[in-house]
Amino acid sequence: MTFSPKAIFQPADRYEGVRPINIYLLRLLYILMFFVLGKETWTHVLTHQGPWDPIDAVAWCIWTAFATLAVLGIIRPLKMLPIVLLEIFYKILWLILVAYPLWSKGTLTGSPAEGITSEFLWVILPIVAVPWGYAFVTYIYNPKK
Repeated sequence: MTFSPKAIFQPADRYEGVRPINIYLLRLLYILMFFVLGKETWTHVLTHQGPWDPIDAVAWCIWTAFATLAVLGIIRPLKMLPIVLLEIFYKILWLILVAYPLWSKGTLTGSPAEGITSEFLWVILPIVAVPWGYAFVTYIYNPKK
């Protein structure tokens, strides 16, 4: 069995026609979600003291669930693709609705939104990792049905 670097860029039957590079990038993304986001969210949730603000609690619970479900994505990257699509959508939406107006007015720097903006700009990683052809055929246009 020989290794061909070109093979990771070719569609593979093993992964439902998705290129192995996308599978590896998705797994990397899920690993980062689980360890980086999971450490922050579980630490915050487990060490929180006092009553929760309901809206704040919803956000922390959603992010904690994301991080925890990422374990399934490491094992089955294509089956958990919807959580990556949701991540891309909510981050881009937030960047457009919150960060862009602040940036266009020159008030983003130093605002409470600056830190989140810096983190959400990394949305480029899941955008690159997603096998968009597979996502389109699987979730939008399925010619088999």
